[in-house]
Amino acid sequence: MSLALATLIYEWRRYLAAVIALAFSGLLILAQVGMFTGIVKAATATIDRSRADLMIMPAKSESLINSGPSSLPRRIGPQLYLHPQVAEVASFDGGGGRWTNQPVGKQKQITTFVQVNMVDTEVGALTLPVDYPESVRVALMEPNAIAIDRSALGRLGVKLGDSAALNGKTVRVRALLDGYPDINQASVVVSRDTLRRLGLAEKGDKTGPLMVRLKTPDQAELVRDQLNASAAGAYRAWTRAELAQANEGALMKEQIIGIFVGFSVFLGFLIGVGITSQTLRGAILANIKEFASLRALGVSMGSLRLIVLELSFWVGIVGLAATGLFTCLVAILAKNGGLPMGFPVSWVVGVGVLLMVISLASGLMALGILKKSQPADLLR
Repeated sequence: MSLALATLIYEWRRYLAAVIALAFSGLLILAQVGMFTGIVKAATATIDRSRADLMIMPAKSESLINSGPSSLPRRIGPQLYLHPQVAEVASFDGGGGRWTNQPVGKQKQITTFVQVNMVDTEVGALTLPVDYPESVRVALMEPNAIAIDRSALGRLGVKLGDSAALNGKTVRVRALLDGYPDINQASVVVSRDTLRRLGLAEKGDKTGPLMVRLKTPDQAELVRDQLNASAAGAYRAWTRAELAQANEGALMKEQIIGIFVGFSVFLGFLIGVGITSQTLRGAILANIKEFASLRALGVSMGSLRLIVLELSFWVGIVGLAATGLFTCLVAILAKNGGLPMGFPVSWVVGVGVLLMVISLASGLMALGILKKSQPADLLR
């Protein structure tokens, strides 16, 4: 065991403030990124958990987030069957409508705008999420039945079995979902038949984005490339993983979100450097006689500097571990509160690198204290 690591273990209390500062600096950034990414994952959960291997969207669409019109010419659906790997094609229609609950007694009336998502209710349907219980599928077969995530009941002012008005039509809450929250805007799920009854289905020669199931799912990327090559600019095919990554990237490019995340990175860097550097300086100053003893024994100043830098490295490693622990706890609490969080690998790696830079930079800033480790001071 190295001297630096032994020092950190033996005198861990001196370095605890630095570890906590690094942990909360990382948590400050990852919590915001995780929250925004979770919002995207919640909003697109119906698509992400479908049985589709590919998504077909307009050629100019870069994601599902603020991508503009998502309608496609209806003729594209039959054309996709010309590819030998395409087994099934289904449109994913949807829309939005005005929601008004039907309060009972002193209950408050709520009028708001909701997102309406559609699923087909046949067994094993392409648009039906794989984690939907059978009871939800059966409940949605009833005309004008809707399903709502539990987290949205309070926002919409209803409970299981209640009726409400959606787009001027009476609907009834027949099923509750778990894991489909929508923080930005409350959403409801209906069957394709109910979507038509509500007047929200695409009409004429237009259809919504298309879901495609392949005969061999392992060839999704190959089929995607082949479909795009033959699309002639009429559409663009995406794998589900590719589209999910694009959605996350599009959200992070939003100006207000970029400002929030950028400020968090800046603030986390300042807090980390400020507290970590001062903690390391204080800890080294407290052990200055030990460093003076090492110099008296013939240890060079360069070797002492390496000890301090190694010490800051280990502080960074422990800070990373603490960041991971705190982030996991926050993610669990958020999930229990109905908000799933997502942590893109690029951001996790980036935050890890940032914390190590902060720790090593703090160690460099603390090297000046070693000048006070004069062997002559041991005689005082």
